[in-house]
Amino acid sequence: MAGPNVDYSLYLVTDSTPAILGNKSLCHVVEEALKGGVTVVQYRDKTSDTGELISTATQLHEITRQYKVPLLINDRVDVALAVGCEGVHIGQDDMSLPTARRLLGPSAIIGVTVSTVDEALRACEGGADYLGIGTVYATPTKTNTKDIIGTAGVRKILEAIEKAGYQTSTVCIGGINASNLQRVMFQSSATRKALDGVALVSAIIADPDPQGAASSLLQLIKRPPAFKSFISESDSAAVLNIVPSVIQQVHANKPISHNMTNLVWRDPQLPTLHVVADAGQVVQNFAANVALAIGASPIMANYGEEASDLCNLGGSLVINMGTVDPKGLENYLKALKAYNRAGRPVVFDPVGAGATQVRREALKTIMANGYLDVIKGNEAEIRTVLGTNLPQQRGVDSTSTLDDSQKAEMVRELADREKNVVVMTGKTDFVSDGTRTFAIDNGHEYLGSVTGTGCTLATAISAAVTLRHEDRLTAVIAAILHFEIAAELAASRSDVRGPGTFVPAFLDELSSIRQSTVQSDLSWLRMAKLRKLD
Repeated sequence: MAGPNVDYSLYLVTDSTPAILGNKSLCHVVEEALKGGVTVVQYRDKTSDTGELISTATQLHEITRQYKVPLLINDRVDVALAVGCEGVHIGQDDMSLPTARRLLGPSAIIGVTVSTVDEALRACEGGADYLGIGTVYATPTKTNTKDIIGTAGVRKILEAIEKAGYQTSTVCIGGINASNLQRVMFQSSATRKALDGVALVSAIIADPDPQGAASSLLQLIKRPPAFKSFISESDSAAVLNIVPSVIQQVHANKPISHNMTNLVWRDPQLPTLHVVADAGQVVQNFAANVALAIGASPIMANYGEEASDLCNLGGSLVINMGTVDPKGLENYLKALKAYNRAGRPVVFDPVGAGATQVRREALKTIMANGYLDVIKGNEAEIRTVLGTNLPQQRGVDSTSTLDDSQKAEMVRELADREKNVVVMTGKTDFVSDGTRTFAIDNGHEYLGSVTGTGCTLATAISAAVTLRHEDRLTAVIAAILHFEIAAELAASRSDVRGPGTFVPAFLDELSSIRQSTVQSDLSWLRMAKLRKLD
């Protein structure tokens, strides 16, 4: 069963501590998990003496052999030899790989824990059968983690293995469960090298029904995630041809746009963030009116508990990171997880992400706890999300420090890393899904003079992506063009004399474009300034 013949897809790591196993029998739990489809079992016990380890491992091996599944022992080569099981898993501080191989022989399965590119390449070169990559996320079942690498860290390791030409199998471990399993596998994948499986502990061991838990997890592993986007239109002309159908679908289906909208606004006289009690109501009102104007159905609900019901209405979620106090963050995470579970789109607006340490930590928390179909922000916000060094952001304002080619590359890099669509707003907007990148030169300066226009663009995007899962990028572009050309048309009207008169005219033009498009009048689309970038 060694080497390439091993199915690593659902890899169970045992935990015998009362906090995880409770008063259940470990052997019974493992057998139930095997019935549910577990493909590899690793027996890990850091506290029992050698005699007890051998006794338990012998019982486990009798069970795993019945299901033709390999049993590996964590760290203890002597126990593996005594039991005669299929192999071991060793960490960076355990017995060396060459020594383990010499003792166990060429047919044994030997896995190695790695958390860096260097560790991974050394293990591959040394002949490891598989790598256990992690820790992906923090977990109470393993407290001696050197660092948390996230999906970005997993992907760097997979890319390095791919580039070096190794065929070594890989699983990831650390904080993986039913709510994030598909996202972790999806976002970790390199160009041609994907994870061969996931290693789980408490998601199976602690579950009251290990068989059912294993079966459900295996189904998640085998099927593509609902948020996977398929590339279709690849040039500007092809995308523009699709734009009308996106707007028509929004009109016909009236998709739900669930907005968790901020309580933050920007005083034009001051470059800092201000939290004002009724400012959020102003923004929410504006976002709701924009949703209605484009044909969507708005729901403004900041209470996370409601998301478990709202996500089943077939709509999408907008998280605007304006309020980052503990309660606000808790609500965001509840809603994010609910919409991910339901396979519904999420649009994330990391408002003022780089302004304070609190916001930077909130950003990391949100990014780690769910899949974001679209990330929309200004240059400073997108730089913070990507992790590029930059001067501290003063507020929601963004002062440009990059040229257009650098902005386009930043957006492409972030979208490629997160496997989603990224929008960087500005005088020129840059939009990418990591493979295709476009620039949009539409819009008007009045959009920057009115509170909440960024929030409302996210609302427009959420309505578009709700109905066009197969190509999110085209849907996002359609929403931006609708929004920004409406702004140009509004600003050019004789009754508009400034930002105050602009807002109602803007809402009128959003509605007018929608109605015209439904009636196949696409004259407005000739104003589109869309460029495909190499």
